Amino acid sequence: MPSDVAAPVPRQEPPPTAAGATRPAPRRPGRPRRRATRGALAVVALGLVATCALGSAPATAAGPDAAHPAAGGTSAGGTAGTEPRTGPDAAPGPEGDTEPRSGPERDTERGRSGRAHHDVLFIGAHPDDEYASLSTFGQWRERDGLSTGVVTITRGEGGGNATGPQEGAPLGLLREREERDAVRHAGLRDVFYLDKPDFWYTLSAPLTARVWDGPPRAADTLERLVRLVRATTPRTIVTMDPRPFDQHGAHQLAGRLAVEAFQRAGDPTAFPDQITREGYRPWQPSRLLAQNWRVQGPIGPGCATAEVRDPATGLPQQGVWEGAWSSRHRTTWAQQERTAAREYVSQGFGALPEKITTPREKLGCDWFSVLAEDGEPVRAPVRPQRDLRPVFAEFRAWTERVGMPWLANGAQPAYPAAPRTTVPAVATPPTVDGAAGAGEYGAGEEVPLTHWQGERCPAADCAAAARFVRHGDDLYATVRVTDDVRGAALEASDCKRHWRTDAVEFALDPRGASDDTATTFKAAVLPFTADGGACAARDADQHQGPAATTAPGMEWAARVSQGPYTGYTVEVKVPLRLLPAAVDPAALTANVLVYDSDTADRTGQSRLAWSAYGSAQADPYVWGAARLAGYAPPGGQPAREPVVPLEAARSRDSLPSVLQSLRTGVPLAAGPRVPR
Repeated sequence: MPSDVAAPVPRQEPPPTAAGATRPAPRRPGRPRRRATRGALAVVALGLVATCALGSAPATAAGPDAAHPAAGGTSAGGTAGTEPRTGPDAAPGPEGDTEPRSGPERDTERGRSGRAHHDVLFIGAHPDDEYASLSTFGQWRERDGLSTGVVTITRGEGGGNATGPQEGAPLGLLREREERDAVRHAGLRDVFYLDKPDFWYTLSAPLTARVWDGPPRAADTLERLVRLVRATTPRTIVTMDPRPFDQHGAHQLAGRLAVEAFQRAGDPTAFPDQITREGYRPWQPSRLLAQNWRVQGPIGPGCATAEVRDPATGLPQQGVWEGAWSSRHRTTWAQQERTAAREYVSQGFGALPEKITTPREKLGCDWFSVLAEDGEPVRAPVRPQRDLRPVFAEFRAWTERVGMPWLANGAQPAYPAAPRTTVPAVATPPTVDGAAGAGEYGAGEEVPLTHWQGERCPAADCAAAARFVRHGDDLYATVRVTDDVRGAALEASDCKRHWRTDAVEFALDPRGASDDTATTFKAAVLPFTADGGACAARDADQHQGPAATTAPGMEWAARVSQGPYTGYTVEVKVPLRLLPAAVDPAALTANVLVYDSDTADRTGQSRLAWSAYGSAQADPYVWGAARLAGYAPPGGQPAREPVVPLEAARSRDSLPSVLQSLRTGVPLAAGPRVPR
């Protein structure tokens, strides 16, 4: 990971990006195209000769570094003898097997599935989850001759879009094109999609599992992953960090499923129809690695040989230096990875500076936790935690089931005390006009918002404070935001994914007991649009979508400073009946979040929050107490089930996926193979 960028903050809500300073994270309806007809597939088959282009790796525009040793004719790694072998078999310490694999071990399953073989298989949740490891995969290919295939469980239909109005399935197909373009910069050819639905940014692996494998969908994500492992016969699997705190639930679940697929692909009793009916053979990979963006290791070429262990899990780390020189591309692999990342235009990565400016000797390593060697878990001491909240207790139970309990070490952070306020009742309801009139909110305590994520900004750039009051069964809030540069004015019809521009978000947990935001109310107000007025939409909550249809009775307004732009005021009325369960006036929790963008490219730079810790917008454990003084809620309000968007792009509607399936013999979406 280049040292001039911050560790990625996981996805669907992109982290704020400061041009030249941050690395974006791995991030979402329209009608899918018609299924291809037999005639269309015949035409596709005739066009297979064109598939050779899918495997080409374009050279970057960056010229050679004349002062670099590689320019003088030494080995691809720079000065001879200074850079270690980087393949996945080059383990950090005595657990490693440094002998390269070749011959029959490289392709033991011949016939129909041999065409799909890859030495390494990466398993992620969304397009772009692999991008932070592309410098590693590129080095392994160029220096060690190892091919890498990518498995992407969803197409990121729930993410933002900095390029246009597409969402749902059309956005998923757009993101597939971006991913295929990006991975070719590292010489990768095959990306296998499982066609599972992507929804909102959540921190919950259990919620993600209910969406991917719950009715009306078949509970077959693990089965498809095991089939892919048996089809591609990798020696090494690389996946995402399965640990829960401050990380997208889809990333966590991708990591968990990869662990289980690693363990079960070699077991002939696991999904036996794949063996008896489909003709696959059991296949046990040797090595399992997980991306680790949390570890802090040395920089420079020595990081690749340093003995580093994760202080939480105790597991050894493998480092792959991003400053390694690519003789093919005549640049560093850090630069080649940056070029690849900029292909993800819809996710705002196109705003990244074109060139890596960090001196080569100050570039760091990609870090991977070594979870398994020779098909068996790498063991580490277990340090149990007590009094775990449900999300972390569920994760610990999973680690015990898969025989890796050390992964739960320190999984639950030391949450700071949440802020508190009392929401007073007022005799006259405020007028929702974007201006806090005299006496309207004076009874409510002013709660300051502090830096939460992204660039730290001076008070003249971004500062904010909020006040709450209640009248009857309605909650009112006003937020005054100081700002010096307006973000992009989105079309009113594009009022969603509020983190792309200036916005204020209100989050409410009616009973203060939610483990994820699917049982909360979250609404954001964009203070200005291209049409002139403010707009509002719910996001990542019990029923996301335009506020006019998902929150009937909610009111919002904003006033934007005229003349020299100095900021704006947002005001909302939220009927408490809109919350997904009856309010407990002594347990209600809330958060107020401000998203600040100083650019027109639909990316954010800074974020503020009342309760600013971790993923403050998505972790109800963080939200502050907002007690409703003297309130007695009406009875008879049952809890409402979450409404989750389930639209997903399909591989059958993607020409590149169809061509790849014909070439590799792996069925679309890794579905069942026709019996022999």
